[in-house]
Amino acid sequence: MKARVRGTEIYFDVDGAGLVPDGDRMVQRPVLFLLHGGPGGDHVGFKSTVNGLTDVAQLVYVDHRGSGRSAAADPQSYTLEENIDDLDALRDYLGLDQICVLGSSYGGMVAIGYAIRYPDRVSHLVLCATAASHRFLDDARRIVAERGTPRQQAVCERLWAGSFESLEQLKEYYTEMGPMYSTKYDAEKSERSWSRGRRNFEQLNLGFSEFLRTFDYTDRLASITCPTLVLAGARDWICAPDHSREIAEKIPRAHLKVFANSAHSIAADEPEAFLAVVRGFLTYAV
Repeated sequence: MKARVRGTEIYFDVDGAGLVPDGDRMVQRPVLFLLHGGPGGDHVGFKSTVNGLTDVAQLVYVDHRGSGRSAAADPQSYTLEENIDDLDALRDYLGLDQICVLGSSYGGMVAIGYAIRYPDRVSHLVLCATAASHRFLDDARRIVAERGTPRQQAVCERLWAGSFESLEQLKEYYTEMGPMYSTKYDAEKSERSWSRGRRNFEQLNLGFSEFLRTFDYTDRLASITCPTLVLAGARDWICAPDHSREIAEKIPRAHLKVFANSAHSIAADEPEAFLAVVRGFLTYAV
């Protein structure tokens, strides 16, 4: 499905019932918007990981503007600020007063910005393997220099410069970096995932060469008032766990969970524990 909002078309998909029977009454489940990473990724990976939450929430998978199955737009509009306002426009399009938001990696940065800009429209916030400022980049470069193979260090140069020239180069990057993104990296599963998804390397280039180098929500985290769950992978290289700790320290009453056996891909590395923590948060946090 596509929502025509803010001069573009945003692809979204819905999984699970919103209104469910409970004895002699009907109960409204929370609506959880799922925001993917990148920039330039898509929602497809959530459908084999986070889809297990349909027993406690109605899931709305979202592709950011120009990403995945959303329509192409002006490339200069593929920014963090536009993604934040698109999310609110989609919420309004679906007739929802409040939503839960789960953002992973870059999607977490969008989620943080959304909770700051539209605090009354977020009931629950889940921030997964993400960061609140551009400072994550310096740490990521340091970690690759320390842990990465020479080949991994080489392919990361295109990421730091925002200089991918083709999907083939982007696939080469993810293939080489796969073992650093996931402690359970499986080349065959990765190939299937790549074939299912749709990626936009130009968006990734724009992010890493421009706005991801300057964004900073650190001093505004304290303004987030909704229940917040912060998830980190102890072995995450690109959004190191110290960034999650900082987020959890600055958001009032936020809860932090660090997954000892996970890298960046927490939902794939420790799926049962991931689902249990998020399910409990959505069920009991008030």
